[in-house]
Formats: sequence, C-alpha cells, structure tokens
Amino acid sequence: MENRSANPEPRRRVFLRLPRLKFWVWFRERAQLSDLQLTLFWAGIVGFCGALCSIAFRLATGWIHKLLTGSRAPHFVESFAHLSPWLRIAVPALGGLVAGAILQFGMRWHGELTTTDYMEAVVLGDGLISTRRSVVKCLSALFSIASGGSIGREGPLVQLSSLVASLAGRIQKWSAPRLRLLVGCGAAAGIASAYNAPIAGALFVAEIVLGSVAMEIFGPLVFSSVIATLTVRGFLGGNPLYDIPPFRLNGNWEIVPYLLLGLFAGLVAPWFIRLLRACERFGARIVAPVYLKMCVGGLIVGVIAVFHPEVCGNGYSAVNSILKGEWLWQTLAVILVLKILATSATFGSGAVGGVFTPTLFVGASLGFLFGHAAQYFPGHLLINPSAFALVGMGAFLAGTTHAPIMAIIMIFELTLDYQIILPLMLACVVGYYTSVSIEKRSIYSEALRRKGAGDYRRQLAELHVRDLMKPNPLTIQPTARFAEIGEKFIVSPVNYLYVTDNEQFVGAVALHDIKRYLNSPDLAALVIAEDIVRYHFPTVPPEASLAEAMERFARHDGERLPVVGNGGDNRLLGSISKTDVILALAGSTRSPASIHTADFQ
Repeated sequence: MENRSANPEPRRRVFLRLPRLKFWVWFRERAQLSDLQLTLFWAGIVGFCGALCSIAFRLATGWIHKLLTGSRAPHFVESFAHLSPWLRIAVPALGGLVAGAILQFGMRWHGELTTTDYMEAVVLGDGLISTRRSVVKCLSALFSIASGGSIGREGPLVQLSSLVASLAGRIQKWSAPRLRLLVGCGAAAGIASAYNAPIAGALFVAEIVLGSVAMEIFGPLVFSSVIATLTVRGFLGGNPLYDIPPFRLNGNWEIVPYLLLGLFAGLVAPWFIRLLRACERFGARIVAPVYLKMCVGGLIVGVIAVFHPEVCGNGYSAVNSILKGEWLWQTLAVILVLKILATSATFGSGAVGGVFTPTLFVGASLGFLFGHAAQYFPGHLLINPSAFALVGMGAFLAGTTHAPIMAIIMIFELTLDYQIILPLMLACVVGYYTSVSIEKRSIYSEALRRKGAGDYRRQLAELHVRDLMKPNPLTIQPTARFAEIGEKFIVSPVNYLYVTDNEQFVGAVALHDIKRYLNSPDLAALVIAEDIVRYHFPTVPPEASLAEAMERFARHDGERLPVVGNGGDNRLLGSISKTDVILALAGSTRSPASIHTADFQ
C-alpha cells in the first residue's frame, strides 16, 4: 500500500472528483432508473411526437382538400355535396393520379432500409423503418385522403408515429426487442391520436401486432397512448369522436336482439375481409403504372359520389348521421353497398391509408339496419336503431380484426357511454367467435403472414444469450485506481464495472461498494479495483437460453449480466440486459389473437 501513495497525482484527482461521485451515488441509490423505466420515458416522448405528427397531418389534409375543392365545409361529405357533378368525378381521380405518381416515382428515392410498414418492422423484430419511403407513402396518403378517397387516415398517422419511434430508438442504439417495442409504442400513439382512444390504441398493438399483453410490453404502450391522447386533446379538444343520443337498456330481454346482431355481424365480417383481399389481389395483377390504377380507383369513387357523396372520405360524418338516426333505412342500405364498392376500389387500386374507419362505417350501417328490422320482432321491445348502430360497429370490428377486447374498449372510448357496455360486450364476443369459425385470418393477418409474424415468434422462442448480448461492455483493469473507477461511474449510467485482466473476466466493482471510501479521501487514494472487486459475480454463457438467463437474473439485483465464455475460456464477450430478455420472452408468447395470425397460413 505504501507504493500506491508515492505519486500525489491520484490523491489530487480523488479530492477533485469526490463531490461529484458522492452526488452520483446518492442520486443512483434514490432514482434507481431501470431499463424498463427508461423505456417508459421514451414511450412518452414518442407519444408526444406522434400526436404532433397526427395534428400536422390533419391540418395538411384539410388544407389540400380546400385547395382541391374550394370548399370550407367541415367534413368531406358536405364539401362534395356542394360540388358540381364533374368536379365530384375529377377531384378523386386527380387526387388518385397525384398520389399514385408520388408512389411511382418517390419509391425510387430510398436508402439502405426499404421497410415502411410498422407491422413489418415489429413482427420481423428489427424495428427499423425507412425514413424516405415512409415520407413518400405519407405524402401519397395525404392526396388520396384529401381528394375524398374512401380510406381512413389512421394508416399514415400510425406510419408517422412509428417512424418517429424507430428514429428515436436508432439514435439511442437500442437492441432489437426494445426497438421493436418502441415502434409498437409509436403505432399505439398514432391510433390513440386518431380516435381519441388511448386504451384501445394500446390494446390494438398488444393484441394484433405484438401478440402479448405482458405488462413489460403493455405498460409502455399505454403510457405512449395516454401522452398522445392528452397532447391531441390539448390542441383539438377532448370531446368523444362520435356524438350519440343517450342509451339505456329497457329490460333484460332486450339483450337478445343484441346477441343476434353479434351473430349477424360475425357472419358478414368474413365476407368483407375476403372482398378486400380479392380486390387487393385483382389490383396487383393489373399490369399498369400505379398512378393509373389509383387514378381509376379515384374515378370510380367520383362516379359513385355523383349520386351519393356520402361515400367520400373515411365515413366519419356519415357514421355520426347514422348514430343520430338522420337517414331512412332504404337510403342507408343503398349507401352501404356503394360505400363498400368505393372502399374496395380505393383499397384495390393500391392507395395508402387505413380500412379501420371504413370498417366502423360498415358496422354502424349493418347495426342500424338490423335495429330497424328488430323493431318488428315479437315481444314489443323498445328498440333504438342508433344504439344498434353503435353496437354493430363494435361487433363488426371484433369480427374483422379478431380482437374483441380492443373492439369493446374502442367503442366505449369513442362514445364514453357506460350504459352501452353490456350489449356491446355480448355482441363483440359473439361476433368474434362467429367470424373466426368461418374465416381464420383477420383483416390484418394476410399482411402479417406475408411479413413473417409466425416465423418471428418462433425465432424469439429459439433465441439464445449470444443473439441479444451487446459487445464491448465497460471494463477496468484490476490495477485501476479509485479516481478512474469513480470517473467511469460518473460518465456511464451503470451500477457495476466489469474487471478484466487480459480480456479474462475477474469480477465486478459495484457502485454501492465505493460508498465507504467517499468520506475518506486519503484511504480512497490508496484503493485499486482489485481491493473491492466481487470475485463471485454471476455470469451467463453465450449459448444459454433466455429462460436460463432469466433464472440467473432472478438471483441478481442488477439490470445486466456479463456474458462469459465456458469450458475454461473465461473471456468477457459482452453483456445482456434483463429488459431485452423480458421483452423477447414476452414477444414469443402468443395470445389467442396472434394464434390466428401465425398459425393459419
């Protein structure tokens, strides 16, 4: 020990760094920020940024729509109703042409990444989304939606939020499981900001995309959704998306027609799925530039709009009219058929957008028509067709997405009416079981199947420590002095420093173990890593399974474990994070919703 104090420089460095080191030890012991808590923080950032993207996209859509139509009406249906017949045809066709041209020529402008779909980025597990191609797709969607295409805006909103999340994770250099979760948080934020429905946004990603409701996954999704919803409400207000009249059950027997409505919606939903899938395949077989196909798709919508402008847009204002009971059932039956044709034409032409809101329109129409027919059922029940429209939205959504819990929560959040919850729950469950008995694949399953959802979940189950470990962890030599140890703890947010000698793992120095030297500068100047190292520190071999790694984490209070070679080779190869292991294990566990996605191909 005498020789260590011969040089006064280490003593001086210790005196200079002790105040900072004392504060850092005090802060880390009280904050104790884990990787999961850090993920939660970034989920909030993604939610906020995703909401801003949502607001910007809405404003841009409204501005382009006014530019194309010259109308200042609040909704697409009203603005198209005031246009002349030839403009009703020309605007969607021109919008389709511009949107297709953006896709045709914009997709040539790309970098190394080619993935633009958030579902692909999540199910394949890398979480990387192409910035350039995503921007091109969102610009294309902007013109398709603004020109009255029968497609939802939730698609590009989710795309933009997911892109923000992917960029944030890449800047932080996160591992694949955590980046995958962060992209899911972006998707949840996009849905929540589109529908003012934070719980449904989180459940959509958890049930349909990630296939897991483990709290390590669901918690960040909820956090991101809530932040996104609060941000949108701060700018645009917090009223429910749909304005509905008061609803109440007049008797227990009234639940029977709602059960039958669930059965009816479950029978129709598979055919709606098959129709959209057939239109997509038909459009893909047509040998023509995409801008011509999308122009024709817009032209079809425009021709239909000459007679019924209600088919334009995503159907939001039309659903509001249905819920208020403003239409005759004969008129609604005609518009329902025409709306399905317009949606099929837009979707089949290759337009970028979502089918979520058009699906809500179809469900509301079916529910209203069924409710009108239910007035003639025996028993003299007091039937409100608008209430059936609301329940029909949920039942049809459950039948098409195969996610009944998400559908129940979605409709409840859209209306904020608790009285509807009993018939809604019953109809959604019946609709789901009826639909899945006819069509095993949901409206999203085909896209997920092509992107390898089932393959990736099987790959997750077969992962080993070497697949998730990070190389080159922070290390120190056994002869490292206290000043060097303290400096590394200050600049790096770790609780343990690994001690290596010629790349051979010796043990670890804990942040907690240096506390007793902080009030004794003279003694600290004499200490080296070898004096305070923990020699029997837990390690994990690279060929160990994730389940085995989780067992070792259960006996260790740290967030990371060193990965050390076996068979006499004690080299330090890297480190593995507990959060990465948890997320990988949670992602490999399939929920009932994801079973249909992965197994029926």
